[in-house]
Amino acid sequence: MPFDPPKQLTSVLRFAGLPRKTERRPELDALRGLFLVWMTLTHLPTHFSDLVNQPFGFVSSADGFVFLSALLVARLYIRKAAEDEVKVRTKLWKRALRIYGYHLILLTLAFTLAAAFAVAHHKLALTNLLNFYLAHPVTAILGLLLLIYCPPLLDILPMYVIFLLITPYVLAIAARRGWKEILYASGAVWLLAQFGLKTWIHSGVVHLTHLHIPLQETGAFNLFVWQIIWISGMALGAASVEGRLPFARLPRFVFPLTTAICLFFIGVRHDWLGSHLTQERLALSLDKWQIGPLRLINLIAFTCVIYWARGIVTRLVLIKPLTTLGKASLEVFCAHIVFVFVGLALLYGQVAELHGLSAGLLVAFTFAGLLVVAVREIRRKRKEQANRADSRPPVFDSDPALKPESEPRHI
Repeated sequence: MPFDPPKQLTSVLRFAGLPRKTERRPELDALRGLFLVWMTLTHLPTHFSDLVNQPFGFVSSADGFVFLSALLVARLYIRKAAEDEVKVRTKLWKRALRIYGYHLILLTLAFTLAAAFAVAHHKLALTNLLNFYLAHPVTAILGLLLLIYCPPLLDILPMYVIFLLITPYVLAIAARRGWKEILYASGAVWLLAQFGLKTWIHSGVVHLTHLHIPLQETGAFNLFVWQIIWISGMALGAASVEGRLPFARLPRFVFPLTTAICLFFIGVRHDWLGSHLTQERLALSLDKWQIGPLRLINLIAFTCVIYWARGIVTRLVLIKPLTTLGKASLEVFCAHIVFVFVGLALLYGQVAELHGLSAGLLVAFTFAGLLVVAVREIRRKRKEQANRADSRPPVFDSDPALKPESEPRHI
């Protein structure tokens, strides 16, 4: 796209005094790795999942993973969006296509190996995940290609793909006009989603495609609600590049207040505050998939506390295994789904989770496998970078003595 000074000059100048390349933040990689560990322990069918299922109030690993992914995308591309929208769009759409490919691979494994094993060996845990596909295979396959049908455990990647597809346009608007209008629009969509926006859109999609996929089979995540986490993460990521995080301008009393709010929600989560303040009584306002108003308050307070205690958090999470997992987060996420399906295949009868030695072995085997996947992916990326560096033509100084000679010297 040609450079348009009236629209883009202000945004470019905003970043002109900053380094051209955004430095990698190992603590963010480590935090992303922590969310992956948390998510894996939550999804594996073991008794450990009970211990890690929202222990810090109504905040989950999925919230943190989506938020941090958006933050990192904005950190990487906000400057580039001010200079070349087409290039940013191309890169992010290629990334979305790659994730879509991973999603199709996972679904292919689920619809072939997992489904065949579940039917042959009467594995209820697996068949319950794939029951719509087993009953309506053609509709399910067409639906998954269009990102409409999303079985449990396989519904976060489609949401990620859709968010990446719209991200270049959001970044372009933000680079020109700032984030205020975008955040207002995101809040309005979240509010509409509390009153059934997903149901209305689903009815329209079913009418348009003639794919009669029930609403509950379109994925647990309400896309129109979870966009507020993605947009907020991008806004904070862009602010971090400019060096003006909004947390730094908050009054001092806000951080003790948000800590008290987090403690309150921890009490509600664990039924410490009596029979009137329980998760069951406040169910809709605390719903994970709908991100009700009380849950949104909890997420905002939790983010403020993490920023306030960022020094302590960094020291706790900045360890090699977590940074390794975080640097290959996409591949690790996909691999963890495979291990979860393996765990579900080990269940028998009405047993809902593994205990004792079998649970410990599954967890150990899973994390060993995830580290292997992460290390291999990091090595592959480094090799690709080295090959690209070797293929670039050398850059020579203006001194003629440093330039290669067109013909060999005669001695």
